[in-house]
Amino acid sequence: MATHHLKLNLDKTELHFMPYKASPLHDLSITVDGTMVAASRSARNLGVVLDDQLHFKEHIRATARSCRFLLYNIRRIRPYLTTYSTQLLVQTMVTSRLDYCNSLLAILPACPILPLQLIQNAAARLVFNLPKFSHVSPLLRSLDWLPIAARIRFKVLTLAYTAANRTSPAYLQDLIQNYVPARPLRSSTAGRLALPPLRVNGSRLSRLWSFSTLAPQWWNELPIPLRSTLTLPAFRRGLKTHLFTLHLDWYSNLGPHGTSSLCFLVCLL
Repeated sequence: MATHHLKLNLDKTELHFMPYKASPLHDLSITVDGTMVAASRSARNLGVVLDDQLHFKEHIRATARSCRFLLYNIRRIRPYLTTYSTQLLVQTMVTSRLDYCNSLLAILPACPILPLQLIQNAAARLVFNLPKFSHVSPLLRSLDWLPIAARIRFKVLTLAYTAANRTSPAYLQDLIQNYVPARPLRSSTAGRLALPPLRVNGSRLSRLWSFSTLAPQWWNELPIPLRSTLTLPAFRRGLKTHLFTLHLDWYSNLGPHGTSSLCFLVCLL
């Protein structure tokens, strides 16, 4: 930075150490221009809070906290708003925060993202001005809102579509490869993506968490007509319909308290 005549703001500079395996916080520090920068367990970058284990607990907590504050303010003026204007306000101020960089949460099970789902449930009830424990599945379908887990999958599969069709940035295209069988098979025309080996310069778990592994796995589970869609808008429409069938219909069968019961079951497993 000194070579390019740039000045580092040391008041906003943090040292973030991500160990290969779980370990106590290392006693690390660096000194820049006589100022010591100590290590921290989490750091904010472009609005995303990264912790040293990439569990994203702090990010989810911060997102839920900001969304609850916004919902509280909207609830105060709800008597003066129509249902449509409330929906627009919630989608602009709350849903946009839930969707921001949500593809980073694709590695997480249902339990850690439960606070975000509860925020969406509260937002849907606020739009229709319903009490706290109203059944939320019909509300989400009426608003055309996918649940949080489906929205995360929607984002990842959209990125996979652009990468597979070579319309995404090069760094994403390099992570996605079309499946080419060793000999002619019917699957060669099914639009599948190749799954990378699970152990390449790292542990098996780290490969399972990577976009290059997760995106092809979810992509290959899609119906063949959907994988063969020619345009991105048509793919997004078809994908949303498909995810509604997979997630919201099953989610609606859980009942008004199904989300909490599901989370408890996942945590036990």
